[in-house]
Parts: sequence; structure tokens; C-alpha cells
Amino acid sequence: MLRDVSDAAGGSALSSGPVGDTVEDAQLASSLRIAVMRLARRLRAERSDGTLGLSQLSALSTLERHGPLSPTALAELERIQPPSMTRVIAALEERRLVGREPHPSDRRQAVIAISDAGRQIVLEDRRRRQAWLARSLDDLAADERALLEAALPVLERLSEV
Repeated sequence: MLRDVSDAAGGSALSSGPVGDTVEDAQLASSLRIAVMRLARRLRAERSDGTLGLSQLSALSTLERHGPLSPTALAELERIQPPSMTRVIAALEERRLVGREPHPSDRRQAVIAISDAGRQIVLEDRRRRQAWLARSLDDLAADERALLEAALPVLERLSEV
């Protein structure tokens, strides 16, 4: 059930939460959304290869994490439509960052596997972003770092919804 929740600026938004939702809940959701978007933008700025699109880098990371996948499975994990994934895969193949291998159980299909060059891009990208984040965390007070550590399980749960 959707209901109207007014924000502090006098606007309104639809909420699908329980009847107990408050203006404070809506404000928290808005502030959290903005903070997460800004942090994600800042982390993206640390990319190691600016020539790859975000969808391409994300697909490489998924292949590095999960191993070879069918194009359909990769599209599902990336939450994009198969035709879009076809374009992502083609661009990655052109740069030799991924390759096609025979499907282990169905020879009519192929799976997409990350190449050594693709793996190196993912690992360098991960290293650069983690280094930036570690330096940034060093600038925080101990109590601020403790707050972030305490919030991690909640943030992880939110990301799985």
C-alpha cells in the first residue's frame, strides 16, 4: 500500500512502508540516499581504467568474483537486460578482457570468462579504491570509525533487499 509522506520542504513522496513511517524516516532515507550516492561517486573517481564504462567494469568484477557465467546469468547478476549485456560483453571481448568458453554441460552454449588482462584491471581498480577508502578512514576519529563499523551489518542488509 502506498501512502503520501510529506518532507520537510513541504513536498511529498509516496511511501510503501508500514503505517508508522514518519517524516523523520523519509528524511533519513533521503539523507542516506544522498550520502551513499556521493560516496559511490567519490569511489568511482578512483577507477584505475577510465576507458571502461561502469557496466563493463561491474561485469568484469562479477566474473572475477563468480567465475565463468552464461550471458543470461551475468545479466541477471548485473540486473540489466540481456541485450544490454550483449553490448557490454562485445565491448569487453573487443578489448580481450573476457573470452568465450564452452558451457560445461551444454555444448550449444558458451560461458563468458574473465581474461588475465581483465582480472588485472579489476584487481588494480579494487586496490586503488580500497587504498583511497583506507586513507579516508584514517582521517576519521576513532568514534567515527566505530560508528561505521557498527553500521556495516545494517548497510549490508539494506544492500540485499
